[in-house]
Amino acid sequence: MDPISRHLGTKNLWGWLVRLLCKHSEWLSAKVKFFLPNMDLGARNEASDPTQRVVLQLRKLRTQSQITWQAFIHCVCMELDVPLDLEVLLLSTWGHGEGLPSQLEADEEHPPESQPHSGLKRPHQSCGPSPRPKQCRKQQRELAKRYLQLLRTFAQQRYDSRSPGPGQPVACHRTYIPPILQWNRASVPFDTQEGTVAGGPKAEDGTDVSIRDLFSAKANKGPRVTVLLGKAGMGKTTLAHRLCQEWADGQLERFQALFLFEFRQLNLITNFLMLPQLLFDLYLRPEAGPEAVFQYLEENANKILLIFDGLDEVLHPGSSKEAADPEASASALTLFSRLCHGTLLPGCWVMTTSRPGKLPACLPTEVVTVSMWGFDGPRVEEYVSRFFSDQPVQEAALAELRASWHLWSMCVVPALCQVACLCLHHLLPGRSPGQSAALLPTVTQSYVQMVLSLSPQGFLPAESLMGLGEVALWGLETGKVVFTAGDIPPPTMAFAAALGLLTSFCVYTEPGHQETGYVFTHLSLQQFLAALHLMASPKVDRDTLAQHVTLNSRWVLRTKARLGLLDHHLPTFLAGLASCACHPFLTPLAQQEEVWVRARQAAVMQALEKLATRKLTGPKLIELCHCVAETQKPELASLVAQSLPHHLSFRNFLLTYADLAALTNILGHRDAPIHLDFEGCPLEPHCPEALAGCEQVENLSFKSRKCGDAFAEALSRSLPTMGSLKKLGLSGSRITARGISHLVRALPLCPQLEEVSFQDNQLKDGEVLNIVEILPHLPQLRMLDLSRNSVSVSTLLSLTKVAVTYPTIRKLQVRETDLVFLLSPPTEMTTELQRDPDLQENASQRKEAQRRSLELRLQKCQLSVYDVKLLLAQLRMGPQLDEVDLSGNQLEDEGCQLVAEAAPQLHIARKLDLSDNGLSVAGMQRVLSAVRTCRTLAELHISLLHKTVVLMFAPEPEEQEGIQKRLTHCGLQAQHLEQLCKALGGSCHLKYLDLSGNALGDEGVALLAQLLPGLGALQLLNLSENGLSLDAVFSLTQCFSTVRWLQRLDFSSESQHVILSGDSRGRHLLAGGSLPEFQAGAQFLGFRQRRIPRSFCLKECQLEPPSLSRLCETLEKCPGPLEVELFCKVLSDQSLETLLHHLPRLPQLSLLQLSQTGLSQRSPLLLADLFSLYPRVQKVDLRSLHHMTLHFRFSEEQEGGCCGRFTGCGLSQEHMEPLCWSLSKCEDLSQLDLSANLLGDDGLRSLLECLPQVPISGSLDLSHNGISQESALRLVETLPSCPRVREASVNPGSKQTFWIHFSRKEEARKTLRLSECSFRPEHVPRLATGLSQALQLTELTLNQGCLGLEQLTILLGLLKWPAGLLTLRVEEPWVGRAGVLTLLEVRAHASGNVTEISISETQEQLCMQLEFPHQENPEAVALRLAHCDLGTHHSLLVRELMETCARLRQLSLSQVKLCKASSLLLQSLLLSLSELKNFRLTSSCVSSDGLAHLTFGLSHCHHLEELDLSNNQFGKEDTKVLMGALEGKCWLKRLDLSHLPLSSSTLAALIQGLSHMSLLQSLRLSRSGVDDIGCCHLSEALRAATSLVELGLSHNQIGDAGAQHLAAILPGLPELRKIDLSANGIGPAGGVRLAESLTLCEHLEELMLDYNALGDLTALGLARGLPQHLRVLHLRSSHLGPEGALSLGQALDGCPYVEEINLAENSLAGGIPHFCQGLPMLRQIDLMSCEIDNQTAKPLAASFVLCPALEEIMLSWNLLGDEAAAELAQVLPRMGRLKRVDLEKNRITAHGAWLLAEGLAQGSGIQVIRLWNNPIPQDTAQHLQSREPRLDFAFFDHQPQVPWDA
Repeated sequence: MDPISRHLGTKNLWGWLVRLLCKHSEWLSAKVKFFLPNMDLGARNEASDPTQRVVLQLRKLRTQSQITWQAFIHCVCMELDVPLDLEVLLLSTWGHGEGLPSQLEADEEHPPESQPHSGLKRPHQSCGPSPRPKQCRKQQRELAKRYLQLLRTFAQQRYDSRSPGPGQPVACHRTYIPPILQWNRASVPFDTQEGTVAGGPKAEDGTDVSIRDLFSAKANKGPRVTVLLGKAGMGKTTLAHRLCQEWADGQLERFQALFLFEFRQLNLITNFLMLPQLLFDLYLRPEAGPEAVFQYLEENANKILLIFDGLDEVLHPGSSKEAADPEASASALTLFSRLCHGTLLPGCWVMTTSRPGKLPACLPTEVVTVSMWGFDGPRVEEYVSRFFSDQPVQEAALAELRASWHLWSMCVVPALCQVACLCLHHLLPGRSPGQSAALLPTVTQSYVQMVLSLSPQGFLPAESLMGLGEVALWGLETGKVVFTAGDIPPPTMAFAAALGLLTSFCVYTEPGHQETGYVFTHLSLQQFLAALHLMASPKVDRDTLAQHVTLNSRWVLRTKARLGLLDHHLPTFLAGLASCACHPFLTPLAQQEEVWVRARQAAVMQALEKLATRKLTGPKLIELCHCVAETQKPELASLVAQSLPHHLSFRNFLLTYADLAALTNILGHRDAPIHLDFEGCPLEPHCPEALAGCEQVENLSFKSRKCGDAFAEALSRSLPTMGSLKKLGLSGSRITARGISHLVRALPLCPQLEEVSFQDNQLKDGEVLNIVEILPHLPQLRMLDLSRNSVSVSTLLSLTKVAVTYPTIRKLQVRETDLVFLLSPPTEMTTELQRDPDLQENASQRKEAQRRSLELRLQKCQLSVYDVKLLLAQLRMGPQLDEVDLSGNQLEDEGCQLVAEAAPQLHIARKLDLSDNGLSVAGMQRVLSAVRTCRTLAELHISLLHKTVVLMFAPEPEEQEGIQKRLTHCGLQAQHLEQLCKALGGSCHLKYLDLSGNALGDEGVALLAQLLPGLGALQLLNLSENGLSLDAVFSLTQCFSTVRWLQRLDFSSESQHVILSGDSRGRHLLAGGSLPEFQAGAQFLGFRQRRIPRSFCLKECQLEPPSLSRLCETLEKCPGPLEVELFCKVLSDQSLETLLHHLPRLPQLSLLQLSQTGLSQRSPLLLADLFSLYPRVQKVDLRSLHHMTLHFRFSEEQEGGCCGRFTGCGLSQEHMEPLCWSLSKCEDLSQLDLSANLLGDDGLRSLLECLPQVPISGSLDLSHNGISQESALRLVETLPSCPRVREASVNPGSKQTFWIHFSRKEEARKTLRLSECSFRPEHVPRLATGLSQALQLTELTLNQGCLGLEQLTILLGLLKWPAGLLTLRVEEPWVGRAGVLTLLEVRAHASGNVTEISISETQEQLCMQLEFPHQENPEAVALRLAHCDLGTHHSLLVRELMETCARLRQLSLSQVKLCKASSLLLQSLLLSLSELKNFRLTSSCVSSDGLAHLTFGLSHCHHLEELDLSNNQFGKEDTKVLMGALEGKCWLKRLDLSHLPLSSSTLAALIQGLSHMSLLQSLRLSRSGVDDIGCCHLSEALRAATSLVELGLSHNQIGDAGAQHLAAILPGLPELRKIDLSANGIGPAGGVRLAESLTLCEHLEELMLDYNALGDLTALGLARGLPQHLRVLHLRSSHLGPEGALSLGQALDGCPYVEEINLAENSLAGGIPHFCQGLPMLRQIDLMSCEIDNQTAKPLAASFVLCPALEEIMLSWNLLGDEAAAELAQVLPRMGRLKRVDLEKNRITAHGAWLLAEGLAQGSGIQVIRLWNNPIPQDTAQHLQSREPRLDFAFFDHQPQVPWDA
């Protein structure tokens, strides 16, 4: 087309467009307002011709930009009725980016461009900083007045010009319902801590704050910066514009100017600004004099309100830094911060809106925060009523809402409420009730319906909608919410404008430059469209789609300043679009197959399923609940519900009604109960209504200062519908009487409640009493917590009256702010009565048991004497009191006395506490007098210093043993004692009196010693910390003779520890006063068992001779027996002599001990003289010159030798002669210990020279004295001169041991052991000479490096005795290497006859018996060859053996390998041994040929009495061959074939041989494969063995049948002593039969039935008739239970011969046998793995004491704890023969191990206590073992070496 034609065509098209738009002028005005939001459509344009106005508007659009014009042309074609040919012409001419026709602009006539309107147009010039000219005040006020009017007019026009969008009703824009506002705390950054606005405006409970309340006059005193917080869709921006509109209408009179800024627009300002530029260039410029206007604003700043919307949308909150000059230009955020801090416009009002989260640090520390909560029920209904003006439609809409819980829950969010109303506006016409709401089940589907309803034709172009979704997603990903015309394609812009999905406004990027910006009507709409694009666009793959399904925590307080735009609702919309209901909407939109769409939905569902199984934080869990609710998938909801933990906690994040509704929806799919805990969460006031009908909630707890009366009212509506609720907590709230009234009415409708808590709610007296009144209506209630509320004393007394009268209350706890009721439901009390069998005895007992017990604690309640009188009146009429605690009040002396006097009438069962009540000394004595006759008082503790007054009671008088009274730190002096003893004198059963920590002094103690007999028979008197000296000791010592109960006096000078104690075991005798006296010198032999020694202990005192003399003179008057313990740092020889000098005058003395006392080197000699000077001295023990103990006989005639122990005393050679001279005067010295001294070889030589003069009859220990082999030789040489020596042992090597045992008479047999002597060749002749002179020596042992092979050979040749036998044992390493031939050659050099040889190469032992004098034809020779290789032999050796062994009686071969040659040699020997009686071949390996030779030889030994072939490696055939050796063995008495496989034929041969063995006494066939059939034949063969003593058949399989066969023959074996049937598969049937048979075996001594499933029936059978001579009983792992074990225990009790009991590995819980009579011979008891616990340990430990011979106790692998360890520790010192206790694998802690160590320290002879694998830390175990080596914590058993005289 040529230019002229184009020009003419365009001109015609323009004219047609003008004519068309003249018909739609209103539509054109709306579009112009959309595309040109800053254009003035005021009076000037209205006055023009309509056609000219259309032309002017079109020219404005055309000159704006090419993109704007194209988008407008698309709107014309899309929304108006345009003929198709003209539509094509319009789009082809102006709709596809072609340039605008400039020719048309030049030709057409139009008026010249007018200047901007002087009234409301915004100027382009900047209002920068310029010098302010001096202006008069009048002119300034005039300019300011005009500007303020201009602001108001601007706001009026701004909001009056608003119109509803396309497809929206008129009411949509005009409807406004104020949301719920709630005051929060005045702090920033906003968090969830509790608090209220200090000095600010406040509603009654902080809710329902009106808009005007935000700026009320009361708020002048508080901060003028308000932060309005609300979640998305709550109406924050709407409220900001509403404030502007109300101000424009004159409703906010206090403000002259109001400025509204949006941070989403301020984000576009990149340049720095000054405040005038912000106010005038970016909002509205004055007509004139901007400087004067700004000056006026500064002067009247308190009348200016600046609103900043969307603080959370600040892009860079931390990028701006405060400049030094507060008036310097800065960013918009910095200007906002300066306004908030008052550096700009000081005194102005600032309000900002934000979503909850961490706000920028630019805010000051004191701000008012207000929460916006959206709508509650009445507001929803009001909004709907205003939205629909037509009455029928309004009622229909409300009916839809009320019928749909989901739709109602959605409408609590104002933005969603508007969406729902828009949808209902289009859905209601033409639909029946309920159908419209059914189309809106989720938020996502509501948005879908809204978009569909906004489309004029009801059809959505897929390309346009997807294009808009792509723009929305791009904006979210780039953080963009404000778009320019270039960001949106024109067709897409036209589509969005046609549906009203975008709004436009003027945007300033810098002062003087503006452009049009476009935003989606709400951010949630942008997120919905973005989700739509992700779900339906082929450009987005499935992985990218799934990546957007994430949960974002709302704990932005701790993480980041703001959530990203993708973090809000995008995952929720994706979940909603994955619903099956959205499939018809997505399929045409995606323009793909249905399978493709379903795959996209499945990807979202899979992502949600993965999230459902994870452990999520509270915010993420709520987000997941929203997502799951949108999917409408019951399976997914059930998966989430079942994955929730039992206790679900929500902490410190905001929750709305919609959040709880989503959570409740999920819980509806849960089977198990759940506990919900909300702590520190800002909660929407009406959100508890969302929990209505939730049956899964069992515990519900709220703790937040945000909860007020509205919250309580909403909660009260939901509680009666929650039928499973058992625990309710509402604490830390701001509930008043109004809220409590709602709850009080609701709680009686919840009879299932068990716990209710109203802590920290600032409740007053009235509210507390109202709550308590509901107790009768809650029958299951167990606890009511009213702590941290305001309760007066009068109300407290009312509560005590309730506690006394209400039958189910069992405890009232009040302490300062704590107030708790604990109750016992009637059903629980009835159950307890039914379970107690004692209550069924008679009617009176049942009635007494039904009396309830009340515990009352009123601590720190400011109770006075008057109050306590009222309280006592209540308590006298009440039930039995378990405990009464009145501590911390103001009772003083009078009140304490009143309570003490009333105590006997109050029936207090346990405790009365009057501590911290201002009690004085006089008041204390009045209290003592008041309770003096109280028969139930068990303990009284008064400490005035610590303000303690506690009285403990016994339930019944007969249940208490005595009264304990502790009067500590009360400032008592001597002057108080008479009155005090008078108050104490009449006390019933006083047993414990503690007067420690007072100021009695020596004078007071002397007076108390005189008054003490009048206090009755005490058990303990504590006088510690009373400032006492030794004079007090002398006064107290006299009490031994005047006070009958006194048994022990402990006095410590430095620590001031003074204790006088009695003995509880003899208290009943002492109380009667009939105890016989023992005067000094009296003979009290035989009273040891009845008389308990009195003990006197004096510590930390300096004892000089005068003090010692006075002390001894005082002790002379004390009755005995008496034990004296003295602890002093140093005791001189003079003092020691003084002490020893007084000993003859202390005949009652039984023990004298000096501990931690330094003595001189002369003290051992002084003490050694005691044996002769004072015959009553039985034992002298002196260790390291610091510990001395003297033990005394009860009389000189008492049997028992003297013992002297002088260890570590530094004794040397010079001391030996005087020491031996002193000891030689002792008539009977049984033991002498001189170990660990400094004797050396010379000292030992001196001692051995004097040894014949010392009358030692027991043992002498000289270990660790630095000796060498010289001392060993000296000992050998001394033996002939010491005829009473029985045994001696010397080790001068590493162990340094040297001990000698003596006999009282001359000993004919002596034993000598020499170890590590390292004799050199020159020592051998001297050793031989000494040994040859020791004619009584019968056994000599040389080991560990004493002699070599050559030296031994020489020694044997030099030994010459006239007559006798000498056994020589050599234990040296070279024995194992020398070889048999070499060792046999050694015996050839012996001067005497070798009658016995034993060689053990593996054990490195050589033993031979020599007979002197040498004889040519010995009568008897015994040969043992162990571990010998007989394969190689020498002909000379054979001849010597034949000569030597002609009369051999015993041949034993163990662990040897016999080859053919060896067996031939044995065969030859056996054929020549006519007198052989015993033959043993055990644990050896013999070939088949060799076994044949051996069998042939044995067959000719007809006089064999013992044959042992056990534990050999023979096969079945070899065993069968070996049975030939049994032929003709009629003299055989003992046969052992254990571990030999006996087949049926072999067993038959054995039985045939047994038939001829009438003298058989022992038969052992263990592990020989004998079954029930074999046992049957064997039993028949044994009928003739009437001499049988032992039968061993263990580890076979005879079973019940075999046991029954044996049981039939056992009574016919009268000599049977031992039977072992362990591990034979015997069950109860065979066991019972065996038990019946064994009771007839009268001589049975050993019975072993381990590892058989015998059961209790067998045990009961055995218990009915245990053999009377039984010594050993083994029933390990025999399936015994408590019943069988108890019966066995009763049967064993008192058996005089039982030595060993093994019941290990049986389930004996509760049935451990314990003894009353005891087992006098019991040596070992094994109770390993028997489930023994602490409760069983006490009687068991008592049983051990009754077994005096017990040596080993096995209690490992049980359930013993510290209590059991304590019981064992008490009995250990009383078990003299006990050597080992096994406590492995129990539950003993470090405390229990320490108790065991203490028990060992008391003189126990135990060698080891095994404690492996108990819960004891390794470092603690090492520490304990260092203190007590006998405690063994290792896995392997390491028994420590104990002293030989232990």
